[in-house]
Amino acid sequence: MTTNTEKLQKVLARAGLGSRREMEAAIEAGRAKVNGKVARLGDRIEMRDRVEFDDRPVTLRAADETPRRVIMYNKPEGELCTRKDPEGRRTVFERLPRLKGERWIAIGRLDINTSGLLLFTTDGELANRLMHPSTQIEREYAVRVMGEVRREHVVAMVEGVMLEDGPARFTDVQEFGGEGINTWFHVVIMEGRNREVRRLWESQGLTVSRLKRVRYGNIFLDKRARAGEWIELTQDEIDDLSLAAGLTPRKVAELTPDEKNRWSRDKHKRRPVQAMRKPKSPKGR
Repeated sequence: MTTNTEKLQKVLARAGLGSRREMEAAIEAGRAKVNGKVARLGDRIEMRDRVEFDDRPVTLRAADETPRRVIMYNKPEGELCTRKDPEGRRTVFERLPRLKGERWIAIGRLDINTSGLLLFTTDGELANRLMHPSTQIEREYAVRVMGEVRREHVVAMVEGVMLEDGPARFTDVQEFGGEGINTWFHVVIMEGRNREVRRLWESQGLTVSRLKRVRYGNIFLDKRARAGEWIELTQDEIDDLSLAAGLTPRKVAELTPDEKNRWSRDKHKRRPVQAMRKPKSPKGR
């Protein structure tokens, strides 16, 4: 008889303990146990196995039983995309609504000097797929550039530039007004490599003085979420993200009475159902 098993890191991510990559590192560090024994990377488990993480029991859920929640956060400049900072600087996790038995997992990162749209989910598999390069999710940024931007600069960045960690390119560049040191552009990129947007402009001898992410896939930064505030996504928007990640949409988990109280104290805001704007088609140059 065939036994259904899954990789341990995938099950831990689905339980909301972190992204799959984070769980792989945790397993290698000896933080996970299966049936009382320290797990190894590559171990596969069944739903009936007893799993512990940091010596605490983990509630295992099948894929179709896992709650899928997603919130949008408007990150201010100066916050770090890490859970804790040794220097005591503010992190993006400090202002998020509190969860019981789950953790918010960041879908991608923004550096300390970049503001704007960050998505968080309780579903590690959704986070893993949306961040994976093969998923090809568009990320759109508003960029303020210092220096004279010429057509040859734009052409080079769209056709592709060789950076120290490999080739990179924008799929679209649109000028959004301003002049001199206050010229704004919107750019679209398909990856989430470290400081990639800034480095592409720097390759042309230009400096980015402000950088703000305004879109991730079909999710646009909501103007009602001011810097440092968050908003829960609607069922339709979460379904859209699920499909983009190659996952089957499922009903968003209802908040328990306790969660409703706690989220209300955290100034919880639920978005009304509305038609989503569709991203512009990339324009070649």
